[in-house]
Amino acid sequence: MGSIASTFALPIEIGGIPILVRTDSPEFAEILEQRYGGYINFSAQPLFTFDVEIVEPSTGADADAAATVRYEEGRWIIERGDFYAEWNPQAKHGCIRQALYPYAIDAALRILHSLLLASQGGLLMHAASAVRNGRAFLFAGVSEAGKTTMSRLAPPDATLLTDEISYLRPNSDGTGYLAYGTPFAGELAEPGANIRAPLAGIFLLGKGPENRIEPVGEGEAARAVLANILFFAHDAELVGKVFDTACRVARTVPVQRLTFFPDARVWGLIQ
Repeated sequence: MGSIASTFALPIEIGGIPILVRTDSPEFAEILEQRYGGYINFSAQPLFTFDVEIVEPSTGADADAAATVRYEEGRWIIERGDFYAEWNPQAKHGCIRQALYPYAIDAALRILHSLLLASQGGLLMHAASAVRNGRAFLFAGVSEAGKTTMSRLAPPDATLLTDEISYLRPNSDGTGYLAYGTPFAGELAEPGANIRAPLAGIFLLGKGPENRIEPVGEGEAARAVLANILFFAHDAELVGKVFDTACRVARTVPVQRLTFFPDARVWGLIQ
């Protein structure tokens, strides 16, 4: 896949990492503006450029199929039923071939950021997150554990970062982690606020008859963090880095079990 003659260029900055997305399709540019509006930063200096070629959807293309991610001859190749992408980290350039809808570019960007974060000591986690009193809190759990419920119940003084995919990067001084807002929405179908805050805690969610917080041992905490990581590449070196990062997060960030009855009073425990 080569470069296309691009008319529209949108720098999409997620987690402090700006990526320029170019397209010659005005319809797709409008989709990008609607989907990533709060994350488009024209003053940013992009680290990479992706050219998006819009094609007719393939017969039987499955957007719910698992993506395959592999590294070949100096480039990452990402494939799913509804898109094909290549990314050359050295050339700082990539291409995506997809139909005219936002789900493929969403998946491609998530996978790209997971690769970037793996090499930087960061993580994408299947977790909701919010900022309260200047500190960020993550809410992780299996499907139906309560991530969307916690997001819906958030009080006015809490700012939602995401109800679906949380974005963590290490502090520049190595003392902890920052949580960033993401545009990757779940059931709420709304992007999170494009802000960041120091990560103060991770809560492992479960529903019950009352609201309570219980401590979690470091081993269980590490297993829980690992179970909720979004990482797609079968690359031994990067998998090792992701494992090390998960263990470090479990050591340095308080991880607790939050059992809650689904009403707004649970947020009284989140300080």
